[in-house]
Amino acid sequence: MSLPASLEGQLRIPVIGAPMFIVSGPELVLAQCKAGIVGAFPALNARPESMLDEWLARISEELVAYQSANPGLTVAPFAVNQIVHQSNNRLQHDVEMCVKYQVPIVITSLRPPAEVVAAVHGYGGVVFHDVINIRHARKAIDQGVDGIITVCAGAGGHAGTTSPFALVKEVREIFDGTIILSGSMSRGNDALAAQAMGADLAYLGTRFIATREANAPSAYKEMIVDSAAADIVYTNLFTGVHGSYLKGSIVNAGLDPDDLPEGELRTMNFGGGGSTKAKAWRDIWGAGQGVGTIDDIPSVADLVERMEAEYRDAATRLCAS
Repeated sequence: MSLPASLEGQLRIPVIGAPMFIVSGPELVLAQCKAGIVGAFPALNARPESMLDEWLARISEELVAYQSANPGLTVAPFAVNQIVHQSNNRLQHDVEMCVKYQVPIVITSLRPPAEVVAAVHGYGGVVFHDVINIRHARKAIDQGVDGIITVCAGAGGHAGTTSPFALVKEVREIFDGTIILSGSMSRGNDALAAQAMGADLAYLGTRFIATREANAPSAYKEMIVDSAAADIVYTNLFTGVHGSYLKGSIVNAGLDPDDLPEGELRTMNFGGGGSTKAKAWRDIWGAGQGVGTIDDIPSVADLVERMEAEYRDAATRLCAS
């Protein structure tokens, strides 16, 4: 295991709830952290930008109070996702807010995050950067990140196409920091499998969309429950970067999921908090290939309890074999 000191002994199971645009808000993050896994949200979800200050104050204060009232429970730290892209005109403000509240974990996406690393390391926080290939991993490692999130084949959102068996091992050969695996995981035994192949933590997003605390329409949650891996469409039409989406939502938007045109990289824009893409993200629903093993919409607390049992049972079974 290659966990930073801030995570040692702070997790019930080795899981991070991935930050999801629109879906991840304070309710979901707080429920995840109180259940003993890292909860995360994109800074751009807090709109207008002044709301980020309110969210960070609420999450920080409520977690401290909850831990104080429940000293015997494992309460995990939280994370904020920063989109490091030239069109994100909020980046400086949002990083300053993370510094103000000393956010324990900052997750960066897209461009190698040198300036974010410097700011977060300045108060003792850690930076995890998500990548879809070894070239991007090398660039992030050169910038001094503490962890690499390998976004592999089958992941939801802006996913890659590389097998986790390939990418995790390639990253481990050049990096002795924390490796987090993303891609098609929905159960506790999946987290154990991620560790078995060399990762330190599992990164789950889609599973937490179908929970009571997620800020997602009920139709979105139900579609996840009703879908299978074959219902995931991988396309770059909606943001200019390839991502995984629910076929049903594409059909509902009046498009043919089997005949989608190519998107263009230049269409990616996070200006003004990503409002230019709000309609696409609202109507076209992201999800990973792990949907096929999601069949209910529980509370986060109940889900994590179940996942812990799955994780422990899998470990016992393997040790006995």
